[in-house]
Amino acid sequence: MLMRKEIHKRTPQEKERILLDIQSLGVTVGCRKYNIARTLYYDWLDRYNAHGLEGLEDRRAKNMNAQLKRLEKENRILKELLAEKELESKMKDELLKKKFAQWEKKEK
Repeated sequence: MLMRKEIHKRTPQEKERILLDIQSLGVTVGCRKYNIARTLYYDWLDRYNAHGLEGLEDRRAKNMNAQLKRLEKENRILKELLAEKELESKMKDELLKKKFAQWEKKEK
């Protein structure tokens, strides 16, 4: 029978508390206590040392670079649409001015 490993979603604060506790207990004992792999502990520790609590955020939930690129693309498309609408509006205004000028000439 295969045993499935439980997936724990821990908050950055929980991860920080675990890191500090493992540092006081020792890596082997602490990892056994919290049922995490030593590689996971060292991964958390590296990210925590590099970026603090923000480094311990769940990376699967948000990929900031992908989101930023998507928003930049959306922004560029919206700017292009706005420019097209402004050009269209100016052309209509000019056409109406010409038509209005022609009507005034006909009335005189």
